[in-house]
Amino acid sequence: MDKLTVLTIFLYNIVKYNIPLLYGTVGEITVEKSGSLNLGVEGIMAVGAIFGYIFGCYANSLLVGILVGFAAGALCGLLFAFLTVTLQANQNITGLTLTTFGLGLYFFVGTSVKASGWPVMSDFANIKGGFADLSIPLLSKIPLVGKGLFSHNLLVYLGIAIAIGMWWYLNKSTPGLRLRAVGENPASADSVGINVNRSKYLHTCLGCGIMGIGGYYMALNMGGSFNATCWINGYGWIAVALVIFANWNTALAILGTFVFGFFNSLRVSGSSLASAFPGALGWLAKIPTQLYQALPFIITAIVLIITSIRNKRGSSGLPASLGLNYYREDR
Repeated sequence: MDKLTVLTIFLYNIVKYNIPLLYGTVGEITVEKSGSLNLGVEGIMAVGAIFGYIFGCYANSLLVGILVGFAAGALCGLLFAFLTVTLQANQNITGLTLTTFGLGLYFFVGTSVKASGWPVMSDFANIKGGFADLSIPLLSKIPLVGKGLFSHNLLVYLGIAIAIGMWWYLNKSTPGLRLRAVGENPASADSVGINVNRSKYLHTCLGCGIMGIGGYYMALNMGGSFNATCWINGYGWIAVALVIFANWNTALAILGTFVFGFFNSLRVSGSSLASAFPGALGWLAKIPTQLYQALPFIITAIVLIITSIRNKRGSSGLPASLGLNYYREDR
């Protein structure tokens, strides 16, 4: 395999296997901009994955899978909002509980369906075809980056479109600016007539729905093979860290996905890069597989340290009321 092909495949894998991080990050940013801290991303993505995959296969429709994945995630968001906004439950504990609940539901439903006949993705032409790569004319012909960046499945393009769309929504639209006001100071937002609880409910459901689509993507990317390991496999936790790396900016989340994807993809392409470039990258072949598996989480810890230092200097996009329940009576 020539060097150009190896680099192209490496770039292609960075995008293909790590776009779920973008869905999880954009969804969490949307939730956090309302002032709610949801640590249940892992569980929500798992729920979106299992229901989106099963219903998508039964309907033999990629669109049905996307919609069901979104709806399943949104319902998790509704549960989170009810507990934290209406009942004023602790957001940290509720999010962690939601992760446990989501993973448990994932295995319960998956095991039950598997016992009666698991739907194999390759048996459903519309699912398999809908997840096939779509090359963008002209751009996909560019050497190296063409195949790597502009020849991917529909859900890759959808994820990038959602990230850019949410950036515009949060920074340019009236509802988005009102949402940010709620996240910064809900009492002030309430005093000018913004319905704080409704805003929190709507955007928590929206953000969690986006996470659910990311979970469905992972199900398809794994070929829909259900086993003892959850499809999400820690991506939800990395997405939480990526929110901080992206400074609560959905457009920067695209860059963050590529940065984390680079290190994550070394696990798959490290040996190929070492063989293609023995002089410069030969040392990659000597790295234990276990280190490659831990590398994304190590990078996550390093990023959290760096961004925490940066945020102390006053450049943080952290919503001021993040994680704090709003009591209207105390206004």
